[in-house]
Amino acid sequence: MNYNFTDQTVTHALESNYMPYAMSVIVSRAIPEIDGFKPSHRKLLYTMYKMGLLGGDRTKSANIVGQTMKLNPHGDMAIYETMVRLTRDHGALLHPFVDSKGNFGMHQSRDMAFAASRYTEARLDKVCDELFRDIDKDNVDFVDNYDGKMKEPVLLPTAFPNILVNANQGIAVGMASNICSFNLAEVCNAEIEFLKNEKANLMAVMSAPDFATGGRLVYKEDDIKNIFETGRGSVRVRATYNYDKKNNCIEITEIPYSTTIEAIIDKIIELVKGGKAREIADVRDETDKKGLKIAIDLKRGTDAEKLMAKLFKQTPLEDSFSCNFNILVDGTPKVMGVREILSEWTKFRMDCVRRSLSFDLDKKSQRLHLLLGLEKILVDIDKAIAIIRNTEEEAMVIPNLMEGFGIDMLQAEFIAEIKLRHLNKEYILKRLADIKDLKADIADISKTLSSNLAVKKVIIKQLTEIAKKHGKPRRTQIIMEDEIKDVVVENIVENYNLRMYLTEQNYVKKVSLVSLRASNAHKLKEDDRFVCEFECENVDDALFFSDKSNVYKMKIADLPDCKASALGEYLPNILGMEEDERILYMAVTKDYSGYMLFAFENGKMAKVPMKSYETKTNRKKLMAAYSDKVPVASILFMAADCELVAFSDNNKVLIFDTSKVAEKSTRSTQGVQVMTQNKGNKLAKVCTLDAVTLKDFDAYRTKNIPARGSYLKDEDMGQTSLM
Repeated sequence: MNYNFTDQTVTHALESNYMPYAMSVIVSRAIPEIDGFKPSHRKLLYTMYKMGLLGGDRTKSANIVGQTMKLNPHGDMAIYETMVRLTRDHGALLHPFVDSKGNFGMHQSRDMAFAASRYTEARLDKVCDELFRDIDKDNVDFVDNYDGKMKEPVLLPTAFPNILVNANQGIAVGMASNICSFNLAEVCNAEIEFLKNEKANLMAVMSAPDFATGGRLVYKEDDIKNIFETGRGSVRVRATYNYDKKNNCIEITEIPYSTTIEAIIDKIIELVKGGKAREIADVRDETDKKGLKIAIDLKRGTDAEKLMAKLFKQTPLEDSFSCNFNILVDGTPKVMGVREILSEWTKFRMDCVRRSLSFDLDKKSQRLHLLLGLEKILVDIDKAIAIIRNTEEEAMVIPNLMEGFGIDMLQAEFIAEIKLRHLNKEYILKRLADIKDLKADIADISKTLSSNLAVKKVIIKQLTEIAKKHGKPRRTQIIMEDEIKDVVVENIVENYNLRMYLTEQNYVKKVSLVSLRASNAHKLKEDDRFVCEFECENVDDALFFSDKSNVYKMKIADLPDCKASALGEYLPNILGMEEDERILYMAVTKDYSGYMLFAFENGKMAKVPMKSYETKTNRKKLMAAYSDKVPVASILFMAADCELVAFSDNNKVLIFDTSKVAEKSTRSTQGVQVMTQNKGNKLAKVCTLDAVTLKDFDAYRTKNIPARGSYLKDEDMGQTSLM
């Protein structure tokens, strides 16, 4: 088999193949237009409109899907899924477009599947009156469908800014759109204010997004203002709950639009299993026909308000909705703020209204023209009858009437089509009575068309009626950010006594004293050994000091318990350490009292209060934990001042009191000279007195520092190792 290959550049391949595909997705599928619909929505709704489902009886969804395929070449399931989201029962929209009957799933549920299209029924909702208003008056353009056998509208002539009323999401190629919903009455009022004054304060009448799932929106003026001005930003929405004191239960009745019941329950279960929400006895989904409900049973003595404050921080019970008002305008995607969207919609709607009025003007003008012709025969009805009766050929009736009364062809045809029984004075006078009204209507329409202000008044009147007819109270409550109490919630942690171990190869073990009493035989890797250990409690903090002058902090409760026979946790895996970084020392503290002592090879020592490592926020890593100008020889934690023993590499020993070492509040300090070193020598180690065996401690003590120390006596040789 022979293949023909053509060389082409990457840029040419992208331009000729990928770019057309990308533009097709952007323009024909994913990004909504100024009427608030994507093509799939528009084709479905228009099909239902042509099926007589606006005000008619419901029909099977399968029938609607089948008819829609005449406009939409995609599969039946894709069409049905589009329809599901537009239904009242699904609950995704503030003002659903489809009045549904049957199981259409639930927007707030990840797992609740909708029934097949053969089981469900639907028709257009009453609000669709405003979507198709005057669509039969040539107020929007129509194009051929994909096979050229039908016509479909390019846009729907929505009589209100639907683009802002119902949420709309889409992901295209290289761009996305995420439009939140606003209250219909507020949007209509904002558009009315905009029509009156383009610089009006829109936030005064259109306060904040309003979501179909309700909840409570945390109002932050700067964030809302940014969304209104740029079309980008995010809002925080919290679940709505009440506390059932009788049953000691929290009932969640509304959740953020961007999450689901299952996601919330899964996260709560994860917290309970991880020991971070021990106050919770049970959580379950009690959603039924009456509405959404997540029940959280509490253990005795639990403060419901504090628990909810914690759950808001750690679960999707508080979630963010990220706004990206990316809309197609004249086939071009554009991110716009609310004012710019209303401006574009105003242009679109004014064109629709003008076209509707022009249609009415033409119809009324044509009607007036015909009646004026009819008026001329009123003078002599007998003459008209005689002309028709005496005309031998049918084709000459119209020309003879035109000649006899001085009328044109249209007028003559209109008169000729009148039934013989209607060729009487009474009938003709009744028809001619419309002339006065028609002239008045034509003058009024002409006057409206000649003035932008008059067209705006028409739109304002329509919007006022729509707001009154279809407006509903806000579903999403607004709470001010400063009303939220900043509750510092600590996880309820089970407390017990334990022992912490750090090994030279950077393994850490957390072993309860109960487990140690059962078995204290430790397992270590080959050539590994313990470098420090502490007896402490599960509620304490652990600090890990590394050879790169960093300290890593963590709650001991966050470390899993292990047995003495286990290797423990490998610190580089859980601390996010730098490459080739090694932990030298571990300190454990409850209240950050005491000191850290850093002994450097040049004999200087820094005594830094533990408070210097305490932070208000839960920071995991602190840099410059100690000075890195000279290599550190030893790191020690001291609960209080005590005597320590220092060794140099030339076998000199010095016992000193740490109270003589001045305290330094700066972590990166080099400290003060404690043990003076000879040239070529360095400090090797500092430890507590109980860690060494010396015959006579007084022989090495000093009252003042700095001091050189004394050489290790013969009787102490071999008893004390510098390692």
